[in-house]
Amino acid sequence: MIGPEDFTGPWVAVLYVAAFVLACALSLWATPLMRQAAMKFGIVDRPDGKLKTHGEPVPYLGGLAVYGSFLVALAVTFDFSPEVLGLLLAGAIVVIVGLVDDLGGLGPKTKLAGQALAVWVLIKSGVVIKLVFLPPWLQVSLTVLWLLAVCNAFNLIDIMDGLSAGVGLVASVILFAVAAAAGRQMIAVLLAALAGALAGFLRHNFEPARIYLGDTGSLFIGLMLGALAMNNSYTRVNRVAAVAPAVILGLPIFDMLLVMYIRWRRGMPVMLGSPDHFALRLRHWKLTTRQTVLVSYLATGILGLVAIGVMLSPAPGAIALLAGTAVAALALGVVIKRIDMRL
Repeated sequence: MIGPEDFTGPWVAVLYVAAFVLACALSLWATPLMRQAAMKFGIVDRPDGKLKTHGEPVPYLGGLAVYGSFLVALAVTFDFSPEVLGLLLAGAIVVIVGLVDDLGGLGPKTKLAGQALAVWVLIKSGVVIKLVFLPPWLQVSLTVLWLLAVCNAFNLIDIMDGLSAGVGLVASVILFAVAAAAGRQMIAVLLAALAGALAGFLRHNFEPARIYLGDTGSLFIGLMLGALAMNNSYTRVNRVAAVAPAVILGLPIFDMLLVMYIRWRRGMPVMLGSPDHFALRLRHWKLTTRQTVLVSYLATGILGLVAIGVMLSPAPGAIALLAGTAVAALALGVVIKRIDMRL
């Protein structure tokens, strides 16, 4: 096998397409098998009439199909560098943590400890925020904070058919475009494989969902996107664009901050489940599930375009774009927070 750096010219595009198509085909094939296995062994999400309002039990284990398809597509595409091996090992750790949680439930502290172990593996393999204008200790600290935040953000938005997987797919495509344009072939191949695995899974997860990601999948998606986003190329024009990953992944981050703020104001534990997510509030605003999910995809796409604009603009223009986006997010948060979920 050969590495992505050995591909030049049009062959690079062939490599990207091969990684996407193979991962997508594997995911389309593996997801129904995981569904059958989950149904056979009773690994299902049962409605409780409160936060879980689906009509009948829906099987988990979709995350195993996504991870397996991603892994196999990469295995037959190119050799693994130490950095890629670190990514796959860290991904395996959060998949195991998520699977145990799906099977029986883990306490928040144990779950967080598993995520922290995965982050430690990434840091040991050299997957760290690389901003030369920051001291090493701050780069590592920001890496830990960023990865734990994105990992849990995608876990939190996995509350509606097709939401977490679809937002992850859109974000993967945007990050892929950034990596491919910058010549970051290894990152681009990983993102192409991730996008393919999510696209194949989404065929079975879009409303009405026949299988769920579970924590197995949502934690994996969050960790991979967080790691791949922070190792992309953003600051060629201005240093302000270092925050572009947070803009691209802004929707799950926005939801996480909104939920944490609302629960904090109510004196509730931030890890306790509650119907405070932006998607549930939009549903309460008379949008259908499909409309809510499609609006979320559109919002992620718009944020991706904003991030690209920040990357390509001189510093003053980038700051203006970021300020406008922040103001819009705050205004949206105020409006959504006022929706009375009791009605």
